[in-house]
Amino acid sequence: MSNMQTVKDMYEAFGRGDVPGILSRLAQDVEWEYGAHPTDLPWLQKRKGREGAANFFASLAAELNIHRFEPKTLFEQGNTVVALFDNDCTVNTTGKRILEEDGVHIFHFNNDGQVQRFRHRIDTHQQLRAYHP
Repeated sequence: MSNMQTVKDMYEAFGRGDVPGILSRLAQDVEWEYGAHPTDLPWLQKRKGREGAANFFASLAAELNIHRFEPKTLFEQGNTVVALFDNDCTVNTTGKRILEEDGVHIFHFNNDGQVQRFRHRIDTHQQLRAYHP
């Protein structure tokens, strides 16, 4: 299976709410939100391992009401897959909407075909303003 197909399968699992299906495609010691600058957004924290990634998905469920998440374009080069996506969600505690167009996910795969490193590239300013209006 190609790395791009793995990412497509992960997005399909996300759409079904199948977090275990996503976690099974991650390396045991996956770096989640690698290289990100610290933020107080609960869903954008550096995390380590499958348990850390599971905590990311738990924070999404607790903090955001996702109206639409649409992966649009995927690029693959070597062991890296980059995806562009649109997202429309509301922060539960504030009721503020986040509309993200062409957000970016970056997946780095190990030689076993598992995601070793992952991060978002998104409009964090917009997300912070929605979380702290």
